[in-house]
Amino acid sequence: MNITSADLHDKLKDFFGWDAFKGNQEDIIMHLIGGHDVFVLMPTGGGKSLCYQLPALCLPGTAIVISPLIALMKNQVDAIRGFVQNREGIAHFLNSSLNKAQAAEVKADLLSGVTKLLYVAPESLTKEENVQLLKQLTISFYAIDEAHCISEWGHDFRPEYRRIREIIGQIRRAPIIALTATATPKVQSDIQKNLGMQDAKVFKSSFNRENLYYEIRDKSNPKRDIIKFIKENPGKSGIIYCLSRKKVEEIAELLTINGIKALPYHAGMDAASRARNQDAFLMEEVDVIVATIAFGMGIDKPDVRFVIHYDIPKSLEGYYQETGRAGRDGREGQCIAFYSYKDILRLEKFMQGKPISEQEIGKQLLMETVSYAESNQCRRKILLNYFGEDYLQDNCGMCDNCLFPKKQFDGREEMCTVIELILSLKEAFKADHLANILSGVNNSIIKSYNHHHHELFGFGRDKGVRFWNAVIRQGLVLHLLDKDIERYGLISVTMAGRAFYENPTELMLTEDREFVDGEDDDDDEILPGAGKHSQNAGGGGDQQLLAMLKDVRKDLSRKQGLPAWVIFSDPSLEDMSIQYPVTIDELKSCQGVGEGKARKFGKPFVELIAKYVEENDIIRPDDFVVKSVVNRSANKVFIIQSIDRRLPFEDIARTKDMELDELLTEIESIVASGTRLNIDYYIRQTVDDDKLDDIYDYFKEEADTDSVTDAMKELGGDYTEEEVRLVRIKFLSEVGN
Repeated sequence: MNITSADLHDKLKDFFGWDAFKGNQEDIIMHLIGGHDVFVLMPTGGGKSLCYQLPALCLPGTAIVISPLIALMKNQVDAIRGFVQNREGIAHFLNSSLNKAQAAEVKADLLSGVTKLLYVAPESLTKEENVQLLKQLTISFYAIDEAHCISEWGHDFRPEYRRIREIIGQIRRAPIIALTATATPKVQSDIQKNLGMQDAKVFKSSFNRENLYYEIRDKSNPKRDIIKFIKENPGKSGIIYCLSRKKVEEIAELLTINGIKALPYHAGMDAASRARNQDAFLMEEVDVIVATIAFGMGIDKPDVRFVIHYDIPKSLEGYYQETGRAGRDGREGQCIAFYSYKDILRLEKFMQGKPISEQEIGKQLLMETVSYAESNQCRRKILLNYFGEDYLQDNCGMCDNCLFPKKQFDGREEMCTVIELILSLKEAFKADHLANILSGVNNSIIKSYNHHHHELFGFGRDKGVRFWNAVIRQGLVLHLLDKDIERYGLISVTMAGRAFYENPTELMLTEDREFVDGEDDDDDEILPGAGKHSQNAGGGGDQQLLAMLKDVRKDLSRKQGLPAWVIFSDPSLEDMSIQYPVTIDELKSCQGVGEGKARKFGKPFVELIAKYVEENDIIRPDDFVVKSVVNRSANKVFIIQSIDRRLPFEDIARTKDMELDELLTEIESIVASGTRLNIDYYIRQTVDDDKLDDIYDYFKEEADTDSVTDAMKELGGDYTEEEVRLVRIKFLSEVGN
């Protein structure tokens, strides 16, 4: 069939109402119509779908579109039917969501030649009955959407995708067009090799999405930040990605009770609920969809104004594709990801038990994500470089690193010290152990190896454990060091690291970019309702007031004979420096305060703040309350009553369908807000008396913060995290409440 460029333009106008093609679209379509294989690399929003939809409508026969996302199939079938009036059968999908009657209708339309596009999942393509059906059709071409799923190095690898070439061979050979919005050079090569299309014409568009703003935020209080951000962007559509279905449901519920129109979307929901929630988002009945990263969305909505990653993705490809769903119309698109290294450790833990090759791939992809998150470079430059594209500008003006540059220092000496230590210890220890040696932490594990006599013990005592952990982490990111997941995270020196050690050159490391170990999940807070969010989350308060509040805390600490952090934690003081509470009632709504602490310690703080506000003509923010989920509040009451009745923690957790770790988190929240609990009955069954005394004395005499991580580093490997948390709860309850 001879189709000219003029014919294509006429069809483009007739079917889609557009006067001109975007970018390479016309060249791609003409090449495919000419009977040739085509490989298309085009960012989300670049117009990939048109590259197979239009030729399918023009050519005789049926185009087979292989797609992994059932949601996207429905979305695109509806769109095609909208473009081509009064021809319902022109596009169909064939997947597990169809009942028998619907499947029969699809087959009838296919066999009669009515259907021009058939969307099919790879799992459905491999079924023998479908193979036999497709053998009876005239096939115009095969379109393989989301082609990165073919590659084990892609961010959403699916084994079924690697059988596509085999199945196509069984059905009937026809031209192939493979399309993806994300593919590194390695992934591209893998896709072409697997599909047997090494000779395909490759059309690669720039991956630069100039309208997207990229930002990484500390995961210190993501729920609070998210609610605040959405309240400051009323009526705008957005997607929030989480790693687990449970977190999706939790965040969607939290947003809803705070007056935000939000719905969940994940693979654990039934098909009807997913379709209903998707349609509500597309029809703008809700503003926000909360979804799992693993499942993917596949929603073709041009005016998504923000994409938030509650959890950092497992790969930069996944991150790029998911952020690419923002601003597809070329207008505003804000991409915010919350990051803590604790999430990375959790993802690494998930890899254990998988085949070594799969772990290696996963580890490398994950380290690229860490590199991106922790880097002080232009985020756009890092992303484009990852996809094999150079970005030549020094400052993109559309990412947090370019707008708010981080302090740097030449860390060649520090990195050489770390490498020297690793090599001297035969590459047989984990990062925490190395950082403890350099910081001079004299705990039982250090002593058991006699490392308190090592020549580098205490070499960097003035910088502290956190600093040396950061140096080691950046060494991993820069591939000077390596971490062996199979051997419990032992740190070794790479060939590049040894070369650097022999001939050190300038090595700029990032200063003042410390990420928290995890999130604070306390939802019962007052938040400011006006003004843009600080680009450096957690540091947006009044620094002068914060310094004064710390002085008050220090003075009170000395008078009461208590550690300063027992009175109010740093996050609590930071929240006061944002909220300016001038009454006890206002103070008890600040982060981690609660009524008990507010009444016991709060008077000098609110008096100082009231005076400061008056003297400096401070306009206090219009407050809005972030409401907590009702059953969480009910949980707290139940937990308090159960502990009063001396019920075993395991029984309390089981009754509320919680893990023990989750129960401890709830108890910690209750105690941190000022409620006194007596958990001695449970501690006596769980913690040896000697350990109890050691941990209690540590928090009473030595601890600078309430950090469990710091406590375990100081106390050594003989103490479990659960033991430390239980005794910390006892200490805080008895001393602080």
